[in-house]
Amino acid sequence: MHAPVEVVPISTLKWTADQQLAIAKLNTDQNIFLTGGAGTGKSTVIQNYLREGLDGSKTTAVLASTGTAAILLGGRTFHSFFGLGIMDGGVENVVARATKHQGIIKRLKKTDLVLLDEISMIGSAEWMAAERIARIARKRPAEPWGGLRIVAIGDFAQLPPIVKTPMRSMNPDPYSQDLFSQEMREPEKPWCFLTETWQKTEFDSVNLREIVRSHDSYWNEILNELRWGEFTARAKEVLDERIKKVPLEFNGTRLFSRRNQVDRLNHERLHTLKGTVKEYNTIYVGNAQKVDELKRNAPIGEMLVLKEGALVMFRQNDPELKYVNGTLGTITKLKDSEVRVELLNGRVIDLKPTSFNVLDAEGEPAATATNFPLNLAWACTIHKAQGATLDKAHVDLRGVWEHGQSYVALSRVRSLEDLTLEGYSPSGFKLDPAVKDFYRRLT
Repeated sequence: MHAPVEVVPISTLKWTADQQLAIAKLNTDQNIFLTGGAGTGKSTVIQNYLREGLDGSKTTAVLASTGTAAILLGGRTFHSFFGLGIMDGGVENVVARATKHQGIIKRLKKTDLVLLDEISMIGSAEWMAAERIARIARKRPAEPWGGLRIVAIGDFAQLPPIVKTPMRSMNPDPYSQDLFSQEMREPEKPWCFLTETWQKTEFDSVNLREIVRSHDSYWNEILNELRWGEFTARAKEVLDERIKKVPLEFNGTRLFSRRNQVDRLNHERLHTLKGTVKEYNTIYVGNAQKVDELKRNAPIGEMLVLKEGALVMFRQNDPELKYVNGTLGTITKLKDSEVRVELLNGRVIDLKPTSFNVLDAEGEPAATATNFPLNLAWACTIHKAQGATLDKAHVDLRGVWEHGQSYVALSRVRSLEDLTLEGYSPSGFKLDPAVKDFYRRLT
């Protein structure tokens, strides 16, 4: 029987020593880089800071590297805030365009703090362009970021920046030779930590080391090995033991690398249920371009198709802390304006529709999507599962292609008992040596 999972209010949490250090440093005026492996509580620390630690007299811009992360965080994208667009024309052209835009200049002048989540997916070119734009807009060219305070959160051992062009052509300034070990080959990705801009930002770094998502110490040790790309004999032994064939009726989430695999399985499982299908159309309101952005990035789709008995995943954190992003449950009743979900821990939730917003560059809602914050949960992509805590998962790692993808998938559960594998490839645990070198220097 699956162990009950209780959601613990932030106010009652027992903070680890590293988390206490992070909270203390966040309450200074320093630039902060908050990092740590999956499940170490980075999001919980930041939620606490946003609720209790911000200086109300200062203007804060809450940003994320991707549209999906920004929507879940209730913030803006890094690209829209700094006016980066799609980075066409290179850094110089992007900076020139952005610094001619009065709206960008105005909001950068009035902002005191930028809080940036999922920094690992910000590339070197975007990072350098944004910093230069801030200095010009704020008319403080001698100060990094023009005096803006930067709080960055993320783990470079997880999902990396998307590479669209060769690295050297993306970066007009060559990497400083002292930023990584002399013996190391050229890094595989355009990591922002390899730029002079990162060095000049002078982050006070906090590395959360204790995994709090899982209390299985042996599994946590294995996860840490895999995070560093160390496919050890004991990691192989543990993963081999978790390879199991699960029935089609598996009452958990299967993680795949490809979207078509997810859609196919969710459709098949829904079709096997008896009863009548009920469709809930997502209601979109707002600017047409931003509505399109919502359709691409919101954690809910354009239509939610349900039956009683369907396994679903909550796609947001409940303000009353009854569930979190990734909590699983079964639909037990469907109404026009309410659905009843029984969680795996036995708790029953009567759920109303909720709204997800895309904010414009000024931080105002530009478009809204309203529906129940649920997805069918028999299957999910690894990318969509990043940041979620899953109650049970069956993972197929045979088709991974990206740095950190296997580690992200395996680290979604609270214990090894909650994880089974369809298969994996040892090559799926590779880590760019630049990342390992960065963290060796950080610690």
